[in-house]
Amino acid sequence: MELGNISKPTYGPGPEAPGSSMPGLVTMAHSFLRLVQPNPLPVELFNFGQSHSEFNQEDIHELLLYELGFLVCAAIGVLFIILVPLVGCCFCCCRC
Repeated sequence: MELGNISKPTYGPGPEAPGSSMPGLVTMAHSFLRLVQPNPLPVELFNFGQSHSEFNQEDIHELLLYELGFLVCAAIGVLFIILVPLVGCCFCCCRC
């Protein structure tokens, strides 16, 4: 296994869809991920070389905008988990 130059690594072009027997599902998953998170991570907000990093209000706002798609999906998922059993219970117990 060749490690290459560890102090100055070279990176490839980016993630590619894996070759599989179900290209339709792979395409659908990648299109969903591009829909939910279209922007790259704002790396300039993180100070990896420093031991102490502080986030101000604008940085937190930018990170929340970056994660907005996942937050909306999580909210819809929680709502779905709560409402489906509640509606099912109403249909089962309250039949008129």
